Amino acid sequence: MKKALSAAIALAALASAAPVLADDARWLTDTMINARAQFMAPGLNYLTFQHIDTMFASRTVKAGDSVWTLPVEPRDIGDSFSFGDKTVTLDQFLEATSTNALLVIQHGAIVHETYRNGMSEAGKHISFSMAKSLLATMVGIALDEGKIASLDDKVIAYLPDWTASAYANITIRELLQMRSGVNWLEVYEFGSDTQLTEVHDNSLVGYAYRWCDYARDRSETAQKAGSAFNYSTLDTSVLGCVLEAAVGMKGADYMSEKIWQPAGMQADAYYMLDGPDSVGREFYGAGYNATLRDFGRFGLMMLNGGKANGNQVVPESWVAESTAATAGSEVVDPADNLGYGYQWWTIPGSKAYTAQGLFNQYIYVDPASDTVIVKLSSPASPLGWGVDNLAFFKTVTETLGQK
Repeated sequence: MKKALSAAIALAALASAAPVLADDARWLTDTMINARAQFMAPGLNYLTFQHIDTMFASRTVKAGDSVWTLPVEPRDIGDSFSFGDKTVTLDQFLEATSTNALLVIQHGAIVHETYRNGMSEAGKHISFSMAKSLLATMVGIALDEGKIASLDDKVIAYLPDWTASAYANITIRELLQMRSGVNWLEVYEFGSDTQLTEVHDNSLVGYAYRWCDYARDRSETAQKAGSAFNYSTLDTSVLGCVLEAAVGMKGADYMSEKIWQPAGMQADAYYMLDGPDSVGREFYGAGYNATLRDFGRFGLMMLNGGKANGNQVVPESWVAESTAATAGSEVVDPADNLGYGYQWWTIPGSKAYTAQGLFNQYIYVDPASDTVIVKLSSPASPLGWGVDNLAFFKTVTETLGQK
């Protein structure tokens, strides 16, 4: 954390030297920059993950007046779970995995709901890379509307000033599949000198530039586009900027109009921004914040083939296409045994798939058992527990299947 603190101090000096608008200044004090630099700190991240809008500029995703009511039918999801060589109770597993909230929906009804560590039904929790899956869903809607003409369109068709960028001739499909070929190393060593840390510190912490600024101005080609999977939050950021240009709206407004309101979400959500109010853009790769139940509604909408609150919100064909592993990506994460579709992780050997984020955030969808599980967490390390969480989800669905 010493490196993070030193970086925060340096970024604070940079921010104070630059002219800012009055409304932006509140985010550029030394205190605020230092808070953003340390919001993932172990021991306190259970709290910061529930209050992102107090540290980061944000943009509201408005809910509508018609709420998709979910019946509550409590059922036993089991009390014996194995991970590694240990067998533990439900409470022990939730504590071991630093779980702040857990929701299980089966056959359209809430069968289990747990709030822990200060999280409440009204609380909004960060999703980290679950946000990538939400973005892909908006892309599917824009494609259906004709605002995106084809997934094989190139970035430059929507961002014409990117002619000199390594992303210029990358297609939307290649962005969705994480196959841009652009040099990017997704290493979560915050406070280090990694590429991701550099962009994180300058964009999300110091508000010196946007994620898409870095992609446009500094990206470099590493290999042929389409040739290999490379998990990249930078790809997702470019995909979000393409979407904005295609629909002519801010991402938060498009999400509200096309998904959050017609799907009947109960509460406003929000995106954290990668800059102060006047210039910040939605952090599409990891910055969506919503209530536990609304994340559950999103998963249930996907499970229902894009239907929610009586509306066909997402094209059924897009749900099927985006949540299936693309050719060559059937297993891209051998450690956790995961494949990849269009910004969704897939489960080999099953029809299950998951939106998945750093620090163990999940929207797990299992069509075979008609189940959605949402798990929001704050462990000390950004990685780990993946195999155990997926095993936990499988055990829960099997237990419910026996009732």
